Formats: sequence, structure tokens, C-alpha cells
Amino acid sequence: MVKQAIKCMHCGSENIVRNGKRKNGVQCLLCRKCKKAFQQAYVSNGAKPEVKMMIIKMSLNGSGIRDISRVLEVSQGTVIAVLKKLKILLSTSIQNIVIMGNE
Repeated sequence: MVKQAIKCMHCGSENIVRNGKRKNGVQCLLCRKCKKAFQQAYVSNGAKPEVKMMIIKMSLNGSGIRDISRVLEVSQGTVIAVLKKLKILLSTSIQNIVIMGNE
């Protein structure tokens, strides 16, 4: 039996443990260094981090929601969800910058 070295997709550490399974049977993994959970292989396109980055890049370049979903082969709901999460992250970051600037 050959063991395959799995690296954390967030920090690159090899200190990985199994962390249960998803409903679809895919193994979940947990990095002990950065404490983030991830999957070794994603089943749907919308869950892939590189697809989420492409959604953000395409929206910044002026592409519409339907255009993005058609090109990346994800649902319109996935595109909207990614953009909503981005909006929340940006608004939180801007508030922190304003608060730090007033001090």
C-alpha cells in the first residue's frame, strides 16, 4: 500500500488528519497547523477555490451573473452566493480600516 502525501491547500502543511465524510461520501480533511477543513477533491465546480476566484475576477471585469454562470458552468445561485460573501468581507474590512484610521 502506497501512502499519498496530502498537503493543506491553505498553508501547505503535511500535518493532516481525517475529519469525517460529507453527505456525498467524500472524505473531509483537517489541517492541524492552520485548523482549516478541506476536501482533497471537490465534486462540484462551485466549491473549487479557483472557480470562486474566477467568479470574483469576472465580476470585477464587468461580466454579468448569467454570463459568469454560463462560462464557468456553475449555477447563478453559486455566483450570487460568492459575490454576497465577498461583499460581507469587504464591508468588514473597510469598517476595520475606518476604525483604525480614527485612532
